[in-house]
Amino acid sequence: MKRVAIIPAGGSGLRMGGGVPKQYLPLGGVPILARTMQAFQDSPFIDEILLAVPEEDIPEVQNNIVTRYRLSKVSRVVAGGVRRQDSVRNALAHLRGEEGIVLVHDGVRPFVSGDLIRRTAAAAEADRAVSVGIPVRDSVKEADPSGWVMKSVAREGLWLIQTPQAFHVALLCAAHQRALADGFQGTDDASLVERMGVPVRMIPGDRDNIKVTTPEDLELGEKILLRLGQEGQEGMDADRLRI
Repeated sequence: MKRVAIIPAGGSGLRMGGGVPKQYLPLGGVPILARTMQAFQDSPFIDEILLAVPEEDIPEVQNNIVTRYRLSKVSRVVAGGVRRQDSVRNALAHLRGEEGIVLVHDGVRPFVSGDLIRRTAAAAEADRAVSVGIPVRDSVKEADPSGWVMKSVAREGLWLIQTPQAFHVALLCAAHQRALADGFQGTDDASLVERMGVPVRMIPGDRDNIKVTTPEDLELGEKILLRLGQEGQEGMDADRLRI
């Protein structure tokens, strides 16, 4: 089966602060988005990459990320939408045919491993729909808007969801079209598939596979880079985006 990665990176990064969207901020001297996409570029289990970014950023991203970092698997940089769900749907519209597997991965999760990409793709080929996550370890409480505890929630069977999520192409396209027709906004792509009555398989993710959305996440990312020894990752340089 052909395997295509969709990387939605159309957000403005308001929680990060400052004037630069979070996906373009440097992590170890390299834009977060470039590091994320490099993992899929390097994976032998990915044949093609579709990237969704704000429409006004497309020329700069094409030149300063796709070309500069030699991301040859990127077949198209498409305009992102108002919401993440819109960005994924816009990218799906550019898929050629409805055969194969599509993996959807957040543009600001730069520590996705090659092994996780492989396991997610393989699970989707077997089970049609796969989500990645980490089992909840801590106690969970449900509180009211004022902060008063309403009840304790059993953590057994609860997962903290990560990406990539992977699906048969025809299934994810159908799920997005139905959500659009119904005006439904999901929390992730798996939620769109779930509402169609299709079971989604959970597989273990990786605690290093963090989503960089706050300054604290960026600091943690720098520490992960040092631990993994990726600050000098082959094929990357220390230039920063002009965006």
